[in-house]
Amino acid sequence: QVQLAESGGGLVQAGGSLRLSCAASGRTFSNYAMGWFRQAPGKERYSVAQISWTGVTTAYDDSVKGRFTISRDNTKNTVYLQMNSLKPEDTAVYYCAASNSFVPFTEAYRGEGTLVTVSS
Repeated sequence: QVQLAESGGGLVQAGGSLRLSCAASGRTFSNYAMGWFRQAPGKERYSVAQISWTGVTTAYDDSVKGRFTISRDNTKNTVYLQMNSLKPEDTAVYYCAASNSFVPFTEAYRGEGTLVTVSS
């Protein structure tokens, strides 16, 4: 089992920045690819960023490319999502997830989520 706990969400004005963190405990964190997903009210959840177990390879949804950066620190069992130039449409609950592979990324574990609200 892997337990994931997100933090760092909150209310921010459009154009601002937030940094989300996801702390993992349980099985060896570095064995897993990690990803950040989001779900806005009334919409489906989808992946915004993924990172390989080494941190060398990343992938982003087009909606966040150039604004969001995913990173990980395997010594701290933590994955991050730096979000810059936030827009109201970025408002959502953000979840981190662990996968046994980078491609395909299939959720083996998921956290409870943290709410990000971007005001206009």
